[in-house]
Amino acid sequence: MDHKRYVLALDQGTTSTRAILFDFVESTVVASHQLNHKQHFPQAGWVEHDPLEILRNARLCIAAVCHQAETKGISPLKDIQCLGLTNQRETVVAWDRTTGQPLHPAIVWQDTRTRDLCAALTTVSETSASLETKPASLRASRKGGSKSPIRKRQRGSSAVTDHGVDRFREITGLPISTYFSGTKYKWLIENVPQVRKGIEDGTVLLGTIDSWLAYHLTEERVHITDVTNASRSLLMDLRSHHWHGQLLDIFGVPKEALPVIRSSAERYGTLTSTECALDGRIPLAGILGDQHAAMLGQACLRTDDVKCTYGTGCFLMLHTGEKRIHSRHGLLTAPAYQLGRDQPVLYALEGSVAIAGAGLEWLREQLCLIRDIQEVEPLARSVPDTGDVYLVPAFNGLFAPRWRADARGVLVGMTQFTNRAHIARAMLEQVCFQTTEVIEAALADLGQETSALQMLRVDGGMTANKLLLQLQADLLGVPVVRPQIVEATALGAAAAAALATGVLRRVDQVRELWREDLVFTPSISDMERSTTAPALE
Repeated sequence: MDHKRYVLALDQGTTSTRAILFDFVESTVVASHQLNHKQHFPQAGWVEHDPLEILRNARLCIAAVCHQAETKGISPLKDIQCLGLTNQRETVVAWDRTTGQPLHPAIVWQDTRTRDLCAALTTVSETSASLETKPASLRASRKGGSKSPIRKRQRGSSAVTDHGVDRFREITGLPISTYFSGTKYKWLIENVPQVRKGIEDGTVLLGTIDSWLAYHLTEERVHITDVTNASRSLLMDLRSHHWHGQLLDIFGVPKEALPVIRSSAERYGTLTSTECALDGRIPLAGILGDQHAAMLGQACLRTDDVKCTYGTGCFLMLHTGEKRIHSRHGLLTAPAYQLGRDQPVLYALEGSVAIAGAGLEWLREQLCLIRDIQEVEPLARSVPDTGDVYLVPAFNGLFAPRWRADARGVLVGMTQFTNRAHIARAMLEQVCFQTTEVIEAALADLGQETSALQMLRVDGGMTANKLLLQLQADLLGVPVVRPQIVEATALGAAAAAALATGVLRRVDQVRELWREDLVFTPSISDMERSTTAPALE
């Protein structure tokens, strides 16, 4: 691996885009560049991004990292072996297949405009017969089905059931929610005339951010996604890893407009010659949704390995190997990753908390309690506890394990004694409370207690906050471990690309990239923990 040591990652997140160049021999970050993009809130519950701004930032970040590499004696053209891409999941884009121009702002995963559509999907009154299994097509789309909340079922198999929010869970592993991309595709088709006409003409492409970037960054203009991103759509069959014909018909989404589903580690295309000094030679060879990339970057390679990423939201994944475990406690069944076309799809249980780092931004932007995110830790440490103040920032509902789109934020327990430090500490505690609830749900699905957990591997921007990690260790009663490279999402994308191109020969070599930095051990007794836990309710 000495002569093939440098791997580039592009990490496109909810609030920023970052390129990172890794040295896989030393397991270090060689160069990094990050750019924020604007968040658009056109009305209550709506969240949008500018796809062109994201694309522009991606190119600028790649160029900046290549320039930094050159100043360190690294030739981007000769020394960089490949690029791995990771992205915010469920955020969708519709664009013209000829011009490449977006037809609408990207609808972000946090967006809840499809609430009524989801309600219609969960309350539909139909017979137990399901749609006949057949590929969705442009022809089916032209018959006007996209204007109806639900396509009428035909006689056939009984794969699609009438179980409310869990109607599609057996097929997809997911509940019906505004969170997932399928409902956003349906909204775009039904509400944006350009998209609807493009669907009828066959000129529209749909995809999540990975598809948008792969299309524009490769010479071949590939229209692809990987199994992890596709699994977040409510449209992919977890067993076959293909688009599910019945669900495409129900959502009114033509298969021809969707990207081809590929594995998470293979050569998809080559970067365009416009990508700085890379000159059309470097392969795009890894694609994973951000949380799946973090799973790989944290070297969660074995059954029961657990990681939690504390970013805009908070995302926990528990490795279940080749076994798909359908949660009975409100979690999601998802592919962890598939590291090559001929490799098996490995699975995980996932629980998502909508508001983590975004809550700190809310304290800064909306409440003006802090001027900088870095102030939160010393401010929260200035008080010994929250003074019985509790905060649930359900700004757009609650995700796992409750799945309550109608929930709204609550701040309770305030007295004249309460100050901004108590609220800041309560914001950190709510992240830990919700994470603990998700972990307990995952372990319950496995028939285990929290004590069975050996450790929790953590990453993401919020892990710079040591108080947060200590509170999490105290609530869980197990060690919380932060790695030296906290950019685990980018590292996982780079590792997938490295496996596809031979920089890494074996999956277990990923463990050599993971190195322990800090360990936070529980500092309270089991009795103290038992009296703290009820606050979650």
